[in-house]
Amino acid sequence: MTVEPDQAPVRRSDATRAAILDAARARFAAEGFRKATIRAIAADADIDPSMVMRYFGSKDGLFAAAVDVRLDLPDLASAEPDSLGELLVRRFFEIWEEQPNKEVLLTLLRSSITDEAVAERVRAIFAEQILPAVLRFGDPADAPRRGGLIVTQMLGLALCRYVLRLPPVVALTRDQIIAEVGPTLQRYLTSIPAEGSRAVPPPAQESG
Repeated sequence: MTVEPDQAPVRRSDATRAAILDAARARFAAEGFRKATIRAIAADADIDPSMVMRYFGSKDGLFAAAVDVRLDLPDLASAEPDSLGELLVRRFFEIWEEQPNKEVLLTLLRSSITDEAVAERVRAIFAEQILPAVLRFGDPADAPRRGGLIVTQMLGLALCRYVLRLPPVVALTRDQIIAEVGPTLQRYLTSIPAEGSRAVPPPAQESG
């Protein structure tokens, strides 16, 4: 197959962009959003810092691209109703134990505690990917509560297994975690609010 001459610059551009993103993911994972610098990321990628700005515009733009992750959660509406919790846990392992998702999610989890910009990205993932998946099963009006409960379980598991690396949690096999956590997610997903309970909206942020 003949390669047209004008394809070479495009391929070099893609390679440069990929190198910047790889360096950014590693640097953000190691240092967090605030401490990582454009200059250090550029040095890791062996390019001039101006190239980073050319491709991504700003550090915020680079971070957004570096931590752009697709969870690709299963379609709960078309799955067997009794297998929903197990499906979510199995997808959890696929997300957390493959590259580049693993490094991206570790970066988000580690940094979201202390960095509001990262926390906002986690909230966006919940709103844009997790909540729509839960909306496809059960009462749509109750989806935020059920989705929130599922996230507390999965982020807690990720924190203990991949960040804190608590020995008893690390020692659990996939099958053991699926057997233990799957029914909990199933209960969260299919539960209904307790009688008389209501969702409490988050406090309004004061405008500057």
